[in-house]
Amino acid sequence: MTTTKTCGLLLAAVVMAAGVAAGAAQEALKVSVAQRGQWDTAVTELGQRAGIFKKRGLDIEILYTQGGPESQQAVISGSMDIACGGGIEATIGAFGRGAPVRIIGSAMIGSPDTYWYVLASSPIRSLKDASGKTISFSQVGASSHSALLALLDQYKVDAKPVSTGGHPATLTMAMTGQIDIGRGAAPFGLELVDKGEIRIIARGSEIAARANQTVRVCIANVPMLEKRKDTVAAFIQGYRDTLDWMYSDSAALKVYEEFSKVPERLMANWRDEFFPKPTMWPDEIKGLDIVLSDALKNKFIAKPLTDEQVKELVHIPAPVK
Repeated sequence: MTTTKTCGLLLAAVVMAAGVAAGAAQEALKVSVAQRGQWDTAVTELGQRAGIFKKRGLDIEILYTQGGPESQQAVISGSMDIACGGGIEATIGAFGRGAPVRIIGSAMIGSPDTYWYVLASSPIRSLKDASGKTISFSQVGASSHSALLALLDQYKVDAKPVSTGGHPATLTMAMTGQIDIGRGAAPFGLELVDKGEIRIIARGSEIAARANQTVRVCIANVPMLEKRKDTVAAFIQGYRDTLDWMYSDSAALKVYEEFSKVPERLMANWRDEFFPKPTMWPDEIKGLDIVLSDALKNKFIAKPLTDEQVKELVHIPAPVK
């Protein structure tokens, strides 16, 4: 065999090997996300569109749901690998019942994005007028459910919580009088507030008990986590990288507008008011002792978790370069 032919065969082998390696480097990961279109739940979407997760070797498939409980169930069943945006108390409840889920990151601290509203013509001016009225949360076990229970407890208001699903359905119910007080999360509905069509009567940022608590989390399926720890670590690092980009580069606002149809100029103002960057950083579960106490009080768990269970619940990957 000639030297030229040998070199050619070696070069072809190298190219083929490189192609295989490149293909293998992009590992598929299925991520379920609650409430499509919100800024805080758009981290995975924006990171995928910007190629940030690709740099971490991940090819993300995203499934959107109407609320955290649906996303959580998808992870429990194993049909999805990871879920982000679900309520922490529901996760604790599922974990306490033996479900194969672990917390791999914080997704929201406090509830600065959440608000409750009425039609402009409503006689309800504040939560003081809400006794006996119907008031929205998304789904049983969702972070909006826990937030509403905490809000009503704080103000000692005997309103009637009603599960209304996603934001568009909730708005329709409020507009047609099917519910007295609707629930929104920035940026959804804020343009209607600016136009004077609806009025905000309470905000999640008022809930003193939740100001420094993680309320939404990212979770992983346990068998997947045990087999693919490096993959989960790459996802959380890509999540961090995406957050840094979302708060430092105006291009992120443009990509978000393409995805959500929320004008860049509006989100530029709303981002820091409703979603301060530290509230979205994934590296620490804030106020876990209080969250566990609330989960017991709100009957997400039937008995307190043991110290061993608490240690096993949270598996946040360390930062990687």
